[in-house]
Amino acid sequence: MSLFLELKDFNEFSVEQLYALLKLRCDVFIVEQNCVYPDIDGQDPVAKHVILLNEAGELLGALRILHEYEDGDVFKIGRVVVSKEARGQGIARKLMNMALSYCAATNDDACVELQAQAYLQAFYEGCGFFATSEVYPEDGIPHIDMRLRQLLES
Repeated sequence: MSLFLELKDFNEFSVEQLYALLKLRCDVFIVEQNCVYPDIDGQDPVAKHVILLNEAGELLGALRILHEYEDGDVFKIGRVVVSKEARGQGIARKLMNMALSYCAATNDDACVELQAQAYLQAFYEGCGFFATSEVYPEDGIPHIDMRLRQLLES
């Protein structure tokens, strides 16, 4: 099966792709995880988005990258999501690799942070992140703040 990774600005999404992205996030974060929260938070239009499609053009996974300057030059990776049917195939790793390559190419001196669901801490540690907080509840789900050890140029 062929997979296609894409890096997109918000305005590059077709209506169908945007619908698929928002539906996937709703299906996983709100319905599957039984968590009512405002997924449409106004940040998508200013984010870079990494999406992974199969050969039929179906969205299998996605994430977004926010670039912030308030506390220095910081990339924040979030909304990492993989469809239920595509889990266990390395999709999240492919998404993270592309996101980290983008961050390195944009500014290899920048800090990269994320808020991980606590059960995924080991996965993110495998991507080079370390915990910077204790576990805390966020919308009723245990989370932990993490930061990348070192951003390497690709």
